[in-house]
Amino acid sequence: MQQDIPPSQTLTDAMDPARGTALAATLGLVRDPDAALIPFGHQVHFWQALPPQSLGRDGHPARGGFLPDLGLPRRMWAGGRLAFHQPLMPGVPARKISTIEAVTRKQGRSGPLGFVTLRHDIEQAGSLAVTEWQDIVYREDAAPGTVAPPPPRAPIDAQFSEDHSFSTTLLFRYSALTFNGHRIHYDQDYCREVEGYPGLVVHGPLLAQLLMLMAERTGPPLRRFSFRATAPLFHFEAATLCRKGSRLWVCGPDGRLCMEADAG
Repeated sequence: MQQDIPPSQTLTDAMDPARGTALAATLGLVRDPDAALIPFGHQVHFWQALPPQSLGRDGHPARGGFLPDLGLPRRMWAGGRLAFHQPLMPGVPARKISTIEAVTRKQGRSGPLGFVTLRHDIEQAGSLAVTEWQDIVYREDAAPGTVAPPPPRAPIDAQFSEDHSFSTTLLFRYSALTFNGHRIHYDQDYCREVEGYPGLVVHGPLLAQLLMLMAERTGPPLRRFSFRATAPLFHFEAATLCRKGSRLWVCGPDGRLCMEADAG
């Protein structure tokens, strides 16, 4: 008899300080290797290394394992929420317990959509350090000639702003550090010919990471953070990171809103 209990997955990690140091270098930061991880720094830990035959066409783990197969080939990280309970420390073993909280289907303007919400509880030294909810969206391949709906416009009333550019080297290093094999971040032919993008897609988590760092520079230490991707940003584009009060966002070079967030 099938139990009505969401599947879960537990990963452990030694929290090698070298990964945090490499992430800081990739982001242009100078960090004490013994200091607590930067917000969202756990993304460079808890790798799930699978052999090539266990990967899908997009370089991600094939659907139908821990994540369900919704019959939709394209997937991306659409957003998430985090609660920071205590700092994560390098060199102290930790574990991440992942649970599927929700699976839903909807009919969007471009066709059927599937949504999966994951909850990740990260524990260290017997205490809960971070709770993260990750929203993944699944969709069909775009039909030839399909025109995407216009993205929302970014606010123009920022109190703080800073410009960022994204080289192919930065995207490669971030993919490697997070063990993210998704080909939209490094394979330009795949981006153009399969996903229909004009260039490499800047990682949503990388944009969220930069917004979290901006939030900490311009406000108190983070207790919570939520973000939602609204339009892709490509490697050949510069972006402006913005903040007003608790709201943060990423503005593309044409004024489109690429990500919106809230910090507290």
